Amino acid sequence: MKLLLVADEESPFLWDYYQPGKLAGIDLILSCGDLKQEYLEFLVTMANKPLYYVHGNHDKGYENFPPEGCECLDDELITVNGLRILGLGGCVRYNLGPFQYTEQEMDRRIKRLKRKLRKAGGVDIVIAHAPPKGYGDAPDNAHRGFACFLPLMDEFHPQYLVHGHVHQSYGHNIPRRLQYGDTTVFNAVGWHVLEVEPGPSVPISRSIFPWKKKARYDIINRTNTEQSL
Repeated sequence: MKLLLVADEESPFLWDYYQPGKLAGIDLILSCGDLKQEYLEFLVTMANKPLYYVHGNHDKGYENFPPEGCECLDDELITVNGLRILGLGGCVRYNLGPFQYTEQEMDRRIKRLKRKLRKAGGVDIVIAHAPPKGYGDAPDNAHRGFACFLPLMDEFHPQYLVHGHVHQSYGHNIPRRLQYGDTTVFNAVGWHVLEVEPGPSVPISRSIFPWKKKARYDIINRTNTEQSL
């Protein structure tokens, strides 16, 4: 499946300067949060394909006016053409704003979903707003990652964990991709096209000490150039 990933920054290439055919071939749109409702409504209309989103910490307007024609994926596990997708929006709590969670709160959200995940035989893609702790996050309070994402990846081995929240403009060395075990952690700020095929059910493994897991880094510094799909 060909997925359009969007997060945090509305692309003039896909909005202001849109031309018919730019979204041809896209099967599914996934938003990692912090985008205008009008932008998502435009994309789902032009692509005429399903669009699923999770909340970012700046999506307060979604509470009263969610993007029309789009589906919220927060705390849901769905299967689209065999592709298993899990939504875990929000960021680490740093003030009293919306869609912010403590580490314990996010961990409880994950635990409530584990029965569904085991029944599905795992998950192919986790859509989040914040990154995992130590994998594409930043040291300031607002952009820390969730440590509880690490045992989630240890246990269910998703192909991808896709997030936003940490903009490339925050620093010259912010990676687009990182590798954690079997999972590629992908920063989707801006827009990107990703081709993914459903994976097999995997043996579920539990790591008692996930922070001792030796992770493999595969840092690829890529610029988010506006290029034709």
